Amino acid sequence: MAKRHGIDLGKMRELHQRERADFLARRPRATALAGQSARHLLFGVPLHWMDDWPTPSPLFVAEAQGAQLTDVDGHRYVDFCLGDTGAMFGHSPAPVAAAIACESARGLTAMLPGEDALWVAGELAQRFGLPVWQFALSASDANRFAIRWARAATGRDQILVFNGCYHGTVDDVFVDLEDGQAKPRASLLGQVYPLTEHTRVVEFNDLAVLERALSDGRVACVLAEPAMTNIGMVLPDPDYWQQAQAIMRRHGSLLLLDETHTISCGPGGFTALHGLRPDLLVLGKPLAGGLPAAAYGFSAELGERAQQAKRDAPAGHSGIGTTLSANRLACAAMRATLAEVMTDDAYQIMFERAEQLERGLRELFVRFDLPWCVTRLGARCEFQFAHRPPRNGSEAAAGQDTELEQCIHLYLLNRGLLITPFHNMLLLSPHTTAEDVERLLAMFDEWLRAVRMA
Repeated sequence: MAKRHGIDLGKMRELHQRERADFLARRPRATALAGQSARHLLFGVPLHWMDDWPTPSPLFVAEAQGAQLTDVDGHRYVDFCLGDTGAMFGHSPAPVAAAIACESARGLTAMLPGEDALWVAGELAQRFGLPVWQFALSASDANRFAIRWARAATGRDQILVFNGCYHGTVDDVFVDLEDGQAKPRASLLGQVYPLTEHTRVVEFNDLAVLERALSDGRVACVLAEPAMTNIGMVLPDPDYWQQAQAIMRRHGSLLLLDETHTISCGPGGFTALHGLRPDLLVLGKPLAGGLPAAAYGFSAELGERAQQAKRDAPAGHSGIGTTLSANRLACAAMRATLAEVMTDDAYQIMFERAEQLERGLRELFVRFDLPWCVTRLGARCEFQFAHRPPRNGSEAAAGQDTELEQCIHLYLLNRGLLITPFHNMLLLSPHTTAEDVERLLAMFDEWLRAVRMA
């Protein structure tokens, strides 16, 4: 019998075929819409990522509220994906919905500042310890703009990222390590200039290689998540960031932290929880309750250097910012999220649910004698097909198994449980109940009983 990661592949594949047939049989409306959408939408979906779910045809959503989602065929789901963090605090939070409704009647955008932007910037300064801020429509844009400011302020051309990272659709970051060499990521479409001329890539949690990569003084900034979340979660070693920051300061490289996912750690993200001191910080999709919005902050020193660089440059477009940045609707939504949704009380509930899930998954893997591990980052939890948590992107990639992931995901989805399609990440919202977590664990137990090696 063929097996992988302790799973009987024959049993798993037979079960998966039945699950695919069941998905289609129970969703006639979604199947009909899929047929229509293929005429006018590339890949049959508005964004091709929406085709990455493990379903034989797209799952069309009718509505979502709190931690619940309903599809067009009337099936209800407990959502542990939550828009891959965009709805981290639940779908359509009441304060955000009210703020949007109110502001939409007062003007949507004017390319002029409003009072909400001042309030949001002040609140972010308090939470993250960075005194000055700018706004964007996505973390992708915010990272792109922050890189430009870092290069402008330092006069350096290089950036450094970690192998397996993800920071949105910024061309510069799609560089991986292959056999010890930096190469453009094979999946990147339409790339025409060599990314490795201006981007360096090293493994996470390796201080010696970081030191060598920064030693020539050409790196403007190190762009990183405090803990990696794209390749599967990779946590930093206990003293990694303290020593890494010292290395960066020694070589004059700035630290740009992307907290879009690691905001799952608490109201001030990993940065506040662990006392990090970044020069720049980006926060994206959960900031406005799911409405397109992002913000990026500067240390006082870098803020001055950035402003001086703009003053010294010729007049004209800087290449930084868009006309809809800091629009009135987004600012109102950000203010409502920070003031009434992204609260200490909300995080407390999320942490309790995540601890419950982490504990339950560990117990499952022990009971079934599986060489799998569990990693948790505040309200974010992930299981990985490896006997111990990975320390870098290469180790995380080696433990991934797309076929196995898709089989698990579809089985759970057919039982009303959604998890993030890209890997085995689960997110807990303030609306997720203890019963929701127990139901997920019970269905996972059921799947393991069906496919485990005898």
